[in-house]
Formats: sequence, C-alpha cells, structure tokens
Amino acid sequence: MQFTVHSAPDASVVQARTRRGRFLMLVVLLVCAAPVVAAYLFVFVARPLGQSNYAELIVPAVPAPINLPLQTLDGKTVDVKTLYGQWLIVVVSGGGCSSRCERQLWLQRQLRETLGREKGRVDKVWLVNDSATVPEAVRAATAQADPVTVLRVAGPALAAWLKPAPGHQLDDHLYIVDPYGDWMMRAPAELDAARFRRDLERLLRVSAGWDKPGR
Repeated sequence: MQFTVHSAPDASVVQARTRRGRFLMLVVLLVCAAPVVAAYLFVFVARPLGQSNYAELIVPAVPAPINLPLQTLDGKTVDVKTLYGQWLIVVVSGGGCSSRCERQLWLQRQLRETLGREKGRVDKVWLVNDSATVPEAVRAATAQADPVTVLRVAGPALAAWLKPAPGHQLDDHLYIVDPYGDWMMRAPAELDAARFRRDLERLLRVSAGWDKPGR
C-alpha cells in the first residue's frame, strides 16, 4: 500500500479563495436586491419631470423583525415570514376598532379594488396592537370575499418596526410593506385616496418584472 503526501495549500492561496467566495456572495445578494432597489429609485427618485410621490418613502426600508410576535385572534402563533411574497397595505389599530379604524379598513379595501387586475399582487393586513376584543361585526366584515389578514401584535414590538409621522399616532396612517417584508412607504394621515392609488400603481408597474401574484 502506498500513500501520497500532499503539501498544505499556501496561505495566500487560501486567502485569495476566501476573498473570491465573499465577493461572489456579495454579487449574488446585490443581484437579488437589485430589482427592488431599481423599482424604488425609478418611481421615487428618477421619476419623470413634473411627477412626484404623494406618500412618504421610507429610506432605508425597515425589515420586519424576524421575531415579531404575531398571533391570530384565536391566539395561534404566526411566523412573520408567512406575510412575505405580496405587497401589503397595512392598517394598525386597537381591537375595539374606532370610527377611524373602520375608515382605514374601508380605504384599504377600496384602494386594493381600484388596482384592477393588479390587485392579486396586494394583500390587506390589519395589525391589532392591543388586547381588546374585536367586535363580531368587524370580524365578519374583514372575513368577507378577499378577506383581511387580521393579526394581533404587542404594541411595543410593533413600534420597533412601523412608526407614525411626527405628531401622529400609528393608526393615523396606512403602511406599505414590500414582498420582502420591508416597510417602505407611509401614507399621509389625511389621505387623498386618488393620489395614493397613483403611487401604488406606479410601484406595481415598475415591479411587474420580478413580482408575481401569490405567495
């Protein structure tokens, strides 16, 4: 039996391979992120002369905390990753659902419906940020055709992700979350639905090449 003895690889060779591997990983990450970044820049930075976004672009976008403590109204734990894969129009409100909450849910539904054939790329989410019981009438309304995803989350945990504009409360706004789970847009408190819809339409149009309906 014969044994072949190989010399240990040169340290400089190992370092070069390590650097190359890191570089390739960085390239892959950039390629994956490029469509999202390009869409945001095209719509909100390099937009045609005379056009401007109505809603506030969040720069940099804020990823959903991986351990965000989401639960169904029945108390079942929900992984935040189940929300990935769709654009989300998010309403935040206490479970009692005041008149403002009802209006926000109504606006959420109307905005999605007015997107026409693109509405399949958008889901409706209501984050309940307290322990109050949701009235049965509200639960029934959110469970109709194209239901709202209703999830309860502790207020302090949610505040680490979504934030209101200065001088406002979380429930004053609608929030847009992209298919990667990043909060990237906040609607004004006194919403002009037609202007906000145009923002959504532009965003969906320029992301059509990489974002498809369904999770």
